Amino acid sequence: MPIAQLLPSHDKDLGGGFTVRRILPAASRQSVGPFLFFDHMGPVQAAPGARHDVRPHPHIGLATVTYLFEGAIMHRDSLGSAQRIEPGAVNWMTAGSGIVHSERTPEDLLDRTRRTHGLQLWAALPREHEEAAPAFSHTPADAIPEIAFEGAAVRVLVGSAFGQASPVPTFSDTLYLDVQLAPGAFLDLDGLPEESAVYAPIGAIAVDGEAVPPNTMALLAPGAQARVSSAAGARFVLVGGAPLDGRRYIFWNFVSSSRERIEQAARDWEADAFAPVPGEHERIPLPALPAAWRRGG
Repeated sequence: MPIAQLLPSHDKDLGGGFTVRRILPAASRQSVGPFLFFDHMGPVQAAPGARHDVRPHPHIGLATVTYLFEGAIMHRDSLGSAQRIEPGAVNWMTAGSGIVHSERTPEDLLDRTRRTHGLQLWAALPREHEEAAPAFSHTPADAIPEIAFEGAAVRVLVGSAFGQASPVPTFSDTLYLDVQLAPGAFLDLDGLPEESAVYAPIGAIAVDGEAVPPNTMALLAPGAQARVSSAAGARFVLVGGAPLDGRRYIFWNFVSSSRERIEQAARDWEADAFAPVPGEHERIPLPALPAAWRRGG
């Protein structure tokens, strides 16, 4: 069967009443290709005056990938980047040796009722690039390749598929597709990366006729050919790529193949040694190391 494993989501409160559905990392699966963090944000409606802001916080060893279906987020980082993120655009932030960023509600939206809906992923950097210089890449919606099929539309967000290549820069074999299916339509998937999975943030899908439960990621068997369909219409993403080159340790917002490197990053954040985000005067404090980490888990 094409579905090798089903990965259910669990709710994660990011603060301020903003809850996401987190799928990766899972107890039974750390990553799919380079992606070791997968959050489904919303859809959530905010009243006028409500803020769903994420204060400045650090990252190392990874790239964040933000993609919206609805709403807008104002991104600022320690490189001096200030970018409004809107639906259809791809924002790839390489943390590498260390970056700090904030994600806030744009000021012009604060006085109105608004909805936010999107996905945020982390891609672990290959070992040889874990300490790469930090960088921020914004690819606008109109620069993302789109392919039309009967009843289906595919956007190639990252990587290459169906003869089209995304301009988003990456460090390893990576694939990220956004697919819309009309009611009763399907899309055949073939030639996929060694590791790949599908998830429907909107509507319901089936893989070779097997229904995927709501808020659940379907991990596909290596080398599988799969037909993804939807009776009522849906929007799903496909993520994947080459397997990670070894285990990654994760603590808070830090990812590395070295526990010692993460511990150093934690000390640096406590010592206020990361470069600041221009214009920001807040920061998220370092959480306590979990007991499992202190035991060497």
